Order: sequence, then C-alpha cells, then structure tokens
Amino acid sequence: MGNNSNKLLLTLVICRLIIVIPGLSIDPSVDGKLSIDPTDVEQASLDFGLLTRRQPLAVLHPGSAQDVARLVKAAYGSNQGFTVSARGHGHSTNGQAQTRNGVVIQMSRSNEGSELESGSKPPRPRVWARERYVDVWGGELWIDVLKSSLEYGLAPKSWTDYLYLSVGGTLSNAGISGQAFNHGPQISNVLELDVVTGKGELLTCSEDQNPELFHAVLGGLGQFGIITRARISLEPAPQRVRWIRVLYSDFSVFTGDQEHLISLHAQPGHQKFDYIEGFVIVDEGLVNNWRSSFFSPQNPVIVTERVLYCLEIAKNYHEYSAETIDQEVESLLKKLNFISTSVFTTDLLYVDFLDRVHKSELKLRSKGLWEVPHPWLNLFIPKSKIAEFDEGVFKVILGNKTSGPILIYPMNRDKWDRRSSVVTPDEGVFYLVALLRSASEKGEEGQSLEYLIDQNRRILRYCDEAGINVKQYLPHFTRQQEWMDHFGSKWDWICEMKREFDPRHILATGQQIFTPTFSSSSNMASR
Repeated sequence: MGNNSNKLLLTLVICRLIIVIPGLSIDPSVDGKLSIDPTDVEQASLDFGLLTRRQPLAVLHPGSAQDVARLVKAAYGSNQGFTVSARGHGHSTNGQAQTRNGVVIQMSRSNEGSELESGSKPPRPRVWARERYVDVWGGELWIDVLKSSLEYGLAPKSWTDYLYLSVGGTLSNAGISGQAFNHGPQISNVLELDVVTGKGELLTCSEDQNPELFHAVLGGLGQFGIITRARISLEPAPQRVRWIRVLYSDFSVFTGDQEHLISLHAQPGHQKFDYIEGFVIVDEGLVNNWRSSFFSPQNPVIVTERVLYCLEIAKNYHEYSAETIDQEVESLLKKLNFISTSVFTTDLLYVDFLDRVHKSELKLRSKGLWEVPHPWLNLFIPKSKIAEFDEGVFKVILGNKTSGPILIYPMNRDKWDRRSSVVTPDEGVFYLVALLRSASEKGEEGQSLEYLIDQNRRILRYCDEAGINVKQYLPHFTRQQEWMDHFGSKWDWICEMKREFDPRHILATGQQIFTPTFSSSSNMASR
C-alpha cells in the first residue's frame, strides 16, 4: 500500500511539473520521494535568514545519488527547463538554497518531514579506520559525521562552530572555525567527491580524477554540481578540551597575540593551541556580564574601555596526558599580553566543546529567539587593514549595541588551496569578522531588521571608501558587476567551469550569479 501511494504521489508531482514545464520527461523510478506537500514546499521556501522567500514547484527527498542525477538530467534535457537547488539544513541567510518555479532537493534527512515513508534512504557515514577517512552523504550533518567517526576514536580535523550544517553546504562555501589556522578550512581536508553536474552526470572527482570539477565544486557555491558524497580526512580524536578566554582592551595587542598564536601552526602539538578564535564586545551590558555564559570568576575584571576584545583558545588532550596539560597551557599563556586578571578556564569533553553552539540554540529556541531574521555579514579582511577596520567599524559604526556575537580571528592563507573557487584577500594572513546579529521584532532601537541591514551597508561602504579590500564569506550579491568584483581574477575561470559543468545554468540559482538560459526575466549574470 505504501509503495502504491508513493507512486501515485510521484505521478501527481510529475503531472504538475509537466503542466508548468511542457516537454518535460522525468524517469519515475525514484528511490526517495518527490513531494508537493504544502509543508515540504513551505519549508523549502524559507531559510535561517528569514530575509528571502522563494517557493519551489516541488521538493525531492532523494533516496540515492541516482535520484539527484535523474532529476537534474530531466531539468537539463527539458525543452523549457526548470531550476534545481540543493538544500541541506536550511542555514543559508539570503535564499541561496531556494529556487522559484523549480525543484528543491532536500539533502539532509534531519529536517522535519524529510524522513521517507517508503523507499530507500541515503547511505549513513562509513568510516575507514585504517585509512583514516569517512565517506558521507552530501546532506549528512556534521554532528552525525562526528558521532560516527568517534565510534572509531577518530574525528575530522577542521570544523564549523555550529555542527547542525550539511557537509555539502559547508564544502560549497569553505567551512571554517578556530582550527582553520592549523588545518585550513574544511575544503582543504576533502579527499574525494561524488558530484552530480548540471548535465545530470554523476562523477567521482579528486586531485587525480576530474580535478577541475573537484576544485571548482569546493567553495563553488553550488554552481557546478551537487555534492552527493564526500570523503573527509580523519585524525585520532582527543578526549577532552581545555577551553580558555582572556580579555584585552588594546586592539593591537589583541591581534598581535592572535597572529603570534597562528604562526605556531607548524610547531609540535604540545607547543601550540588547537583552536584560536576571538570576539568583540561593544555592548555596554556585555562588558560586565559577558562571562556569565561561560564562568563566574571570583575576581571581577574592572575595565573602563567601551570596547573589549576576547581571545578564545582551546587545547585538546587525552586523559592519559592530563598531568602535562596545565604546564603546556601555562607555557603558551606566558607569552601573551592579556589583562592579567581575566583568565577564565573550563574543562570539558571534546564532543561537548565542538557542539557548544547547539546549547545556545536550544536556549534561544526556548525563548522564541531563534526563528527571527538574521541579517548576518561575514567578511574576510586583510591583516594590513584590520586596525583600520577596528577604528571605523567596532569603535564607530556599531555604537554600543550588537544584537549578536561579533567573531574575529586570523587565518593563514597558505592553508587554503588557491585552486578552489573560494576567494580570499591576497595576504599571508587575513581575518574573519563575522557579525552574527539577530533582528528584534519588538522594534527596539538599533535592533530592527531595517537598522541592521542599513548598518551592514554602512560597513561595506566604509570599507570601500577606506580602500579595505574585503571579500565576503557566504557572499550575497544581486548584480553581475558585484560578482565579477567578488571573484576578481577568477571570474573568467568561474564562467568557463559553468559552461563546462552547468551550461544551462540550472543549479543554485538562489545565489543569483548566473541566469538560467531558459529565462530572460532576471538581471543576473548570464555569461
């Protein structure tokens, strides 16, 4: 009965698509589920940002990579054509995984409504312990990759701060966190991919096999193919983490210490930290209460500056080396110049450290503060201009209200593969500044959606006028010239790869880089 119902639903979906798209031919042998259920369609029309809404014609819950290939091949071969966008956990902020009048492929199975009532389901992670890598479905969440690999005492080397993101989603951007200074972004730790191109071809690619596709897809914003499998490099997983925060009132001292710490990346493990991040505190209330979410020290820090900077560092260790961890940490801290009374330390399991942001998510959800608009702005800033950015943005434009965390930490450019599609500042060290703000629906001054969006524009305008050559991470543009400026010298190569692997411009149209060749109603780049 279940199979008959699924076939009936599939027939209705195909009929609907054929009515909208004359000449369409879809192979009905789908392992998963092709849905026009209003709940599925509504979910696929939204994302974490809640800034953009595009409603697809249908949603595919694939049961295999072949399902993805069949759908894309149908789109590529149809006379009128339709667009296809892959969606993971829906954590985009500007509609990048949405599509209008096309089909969204719901790659992650953890979303509500994504579990299949019948038919096949995508494969679970497969760990190769001796070879130290794991094969994972493109829609797998990193939290599940972690759990699967930990069963073998192993773990990926590079992470994102939030683990409830899909593998394909982060690899289509870069995937960064405090380990990137040492191991590079997540895309620097991929050994092999299976990709469905915009022609509906399912290809395996790596450094040695289809290398152009491999490098184009990594950081490629979904423009050249849909990742259905990724082979991720693993390392022995530590058991525990020493997590430390220290405060600074002087920006140059703060960045000097950060840059010193990331310069130690080639040193033996006991002579460097494993995680280096930081954040800016400009909110008046947070100056005195920032540590309440971390620890409550016996001796409060007395500061008079309006802007503070927090260095966040962590050292991984095994229980058998617990006797030496204090000495290793003390040796590293001795060379730093933070406010001496501001050392806040905790010790926790490795998995709890990596999953730390999820606890904050649960608290925000309980207060109804998670599903609100998120006008985030993520910038890569050259080391040579970071002090100027501090003076103009942290100390002037932001005022004394932030509406969310402001991360800042440096990375080593030589840990990034220049052959990928990602663009970064062309300096040996560059910074991520991530303004992760949430808009208030209560109309509070300085926290409304309109105010924050306008503030983002002011920040970008300031950078432009000050000659700070920033590059957006998780970029969002709507005009061809903006994308050309973003990609710079890579633009011609990006266009060449698009012609090769997605010639009809079917994939990831929510990024607004290329216009589908069967559409003339947009101002997006159509090369």
